[in-house]
Amino acid sequence: MVDKKKMPLAVGVAFVAFTTQFGGGFASGAQIYQYYINFGIWAFIMPFIAQFLLALFFWYGLRYAYRHKTYDYRMFSDSFYGKFRVVFSNLYELIYLMLICLAPAVAFATGGSTLNTLTGLPYWLCTLIIGVFIFVIALYGTEIVRKCASTLSVIIIIGLLVVLVPNIIAQWGTIMDSVNQMAAGALPVGSTESGSFGSALWMAIIYFVFQLASIGLMYQHVEPLTDEKQVTKACVYTFIVNTVTMMLSVVGLSAVAFNSGLADASVPMLLLVQNGVGSAVLTPIISVLIILGAVSTAVNMIAGIVTRSVNAVERRQSPETAKKNHRRNSVIASLLFTLLAFGIAQFGLIPLVNRGYSYLGYVTMVGVAIPFVIHFIYSKVKKTE
Repeated sequence: MVDKKKMPLAVGVAFVAFTTQFGGGFASGAQIYQYYINFGIWAFIMPFIAQFLLALFFWYGLRYAYRHKTYDYRMFSDSFYGKFRVVFSNLYELIYLMLICLAPAVAFATGGSTLNTLTGLPYWLCTLIIGVFIFVIALYGTEIVRKCASTLSVIIIIGLLVVLVPNIIAQWGTIMDSVNQMAAGALPVGSTESGSFGSALWMAIIYFVFQLASIGLMYQHVEPLTDEKQVTKACVYTFIVNTVTMMLSVVGLSAVAFNSGLADASVPMLLLVQNGVGSAVLTPIISVLIILGAVSTAVNMIAGIVTRSVNAVERRQSPETAKKNHRRNSVIASLLFTLLAFGIAQFGLIPLVNRGYSYLGYVTMVGVAIPFVIHFIYSKVKKTE
């Protein structure tokens, strides 16, 4: 495991943000195709815009949390929204519950399906194995999540480099041909989009807003920071790492943008590997990356809601009782939310979950993105008066 004591705290926070965004959907290439490759040549520009907006809004929220010592999302919401907290704090509770239901359920399903393909074990048993791993890590709270996030981030980044770099080099001619076709107006296989700048920009904004829903689980990780400058550094690191990783995937997946097999591929990254070099070795590697990505996302989501729930319970107890029952409360909360995600995955609600992402993005725009902009403008105007 990466030694957090030897790692700047800002880097640790950035790694948590990385694992929160880059889960199984990203490692599989499905999100990259849906939100970027699908729109043709704009795929090489929009990731910069989406990641910049995400890092900027993360910085604004995390800086506020650090300044006001609001380390769980309810405390943050009640403070940030002020007299409007009755509406917006409860709206964010809804957003976070949607996120907790959607993201870990997808993680269970994605990780379970991949493990099922690799081992041949029953799907329910595979999701159970994934669930036990998630439960154990989430149980130990913020510090272990940050440590595991650092370790998983390093593994995922190295793994993606191992998978993508050789294939980008080997398929460079195909990639350039795809780029030229997209520059001429052609759209990838299976795309039903117009390929216009406006539609590509809107989808990038939807991606940014959907990812912004996870900001509530980030507040807890600024507590150990000792300087507000570390918040800025963390968000700069987040932008750099996330943008480089996403662009590497966009370039790599461009190799199969006009491959006829892409129309039926549920795992575009696997199609890239199978049509590239070292498929016998790289296929299991990308499968493991998908599982690790799924686990990292689910752990971050569940750890966040556990912290919120346990804090809510312990605020109603005396300090002595809260300290005595803290471990028990954490175990119960972790178990309940892990079982919730496990249960949703067993019902096979992946189509419903996929539709839910769009709905989550729109709700987050109303409950988080727009209020952040209004808060920023109001604060600036008030300061100049």
